[in-house]
Amino acid sequence: IAMIDLLVKDLDKEMTVAETEEKEAQKDYETMMQESAEKRAADSKSLTEKEGVKADTEAELQAETEGKAAAGKELMATMQYIASLHAECDWLVQYYDVRKEARAGEIDSIVKAKAVLSGADFALVQTRARSFLRGSA
Repeated sequence: IAMIDLLVKDLDKEMTVAETEEKEAQKDYETMMQESAEKRAADSKSLTEKEGVKADTEAELQAETEGKAAAGKELMATMQYIASLHAECDWLVQYYDVRKEARAGEIDSIVKAKAVLSGADFALVQTRARSFLRGSA
């Protein structure tokens, strides 16, 4: 009988220990589940925020891409305008001497015309050899 009492006491002790361990495990499990739920909520919120930031960044990228394309077109137009100005300036430089000579001739003609109007007589003065209608002079 003493042995049976000892076995019963050991069994009661083991059952008490098992119940205590089970209660502690249940508390740990509930705590872990609560922490997991909180972490899932925080992760979900973080994911939502990150998706919003990503959408904003993609919209900004799209706007910048369109801006770059517009700036590129404007740059091309500016470069074409500069090229046309360059061609115009090249023409002015190329024909500068001809234009200078023509201007000097016009000024000389105006001075002579003014002198004629003032009463000077250039009837006997030959300024160029005329060979247009008479062969060579």
